[in-house]
Amino acid sequence: MAKNRNNKIVLAVLFFGPLLFYLFLLTGTNNFAKLPHLTSNVKDVNNLSSEHEVSLENKISILCFFGEDLLLKKTNALNLNEKIYKHFYGFKDFQFVIVLPKGSEEKAYQLKKELGVTTNVDKWFFVFGTDEQILEMFESLGTNFELDTNFYSPNAFIIDREMNLRGRNDDEDETDGFLYGYNAETVAPIHQKMVDDLKVVIAEYRLSLKKNKKEELLHSQ
Repeated sequence: MAKNRNNKIVLAVLFFGPLLFYLFLLTGTNNFAKLPHLTSNVKDVNNLSSEHEVSLENKISILCFFGEDLLLKKTNALNLNEKIYKHFYGFKDFQFVIVLPKGSEEKAYQLKKELGVTTNVDKWFFVFGTDEQILEMFESLGTNFELDTNFYSPNAFIIDREMNLRGRNDDEDETDGFLYGYNAETVAPIHQKMVDDLKVVIAEYRLSLKKNKKEELLHSQ
């Protein structure tokens, strides 16, 4: 009798243990894993030219400004491709958007071709604008950064589905605590901060989807 009871307890633990652990993680994410909205109403890229229809709306985007000399900034692309793109590529509403000056189309094609040797690059999108359009786009981010004379920034930005810039307001490495973007010239900021922050944004989105589906189900009953 006692042996049978012990067997049932072991089976119950094995069955319910992983479920309870999953629920604990889910609850924890919902309660404290929030990434601040640093800027609202980031300007969309849908008015810039591209071979595809590209928009920040309803997508979780990594937004970059590689400038006119983008082939000299391949390290940025390789770091982001390895640490971010490959890791999150399978998420349906995820994309990379690279803003470039008009006239950089051939260089963009070459960079995408090189990245495509080891990666499926169908979620890498390049958009092209005038000097004024690029400056307007960059300034809409509301950061403390500036583009250089080639319209380049070393920083990669996380834009959520509602076109908000996401980042940190309590970062220990920033003087004022605000981390608007992640320096892609080195691996450390991407690996140590950007990966975790992007996970939070995606987790928030998934939890929101589940909540909406639950509410739809309740209203339909």
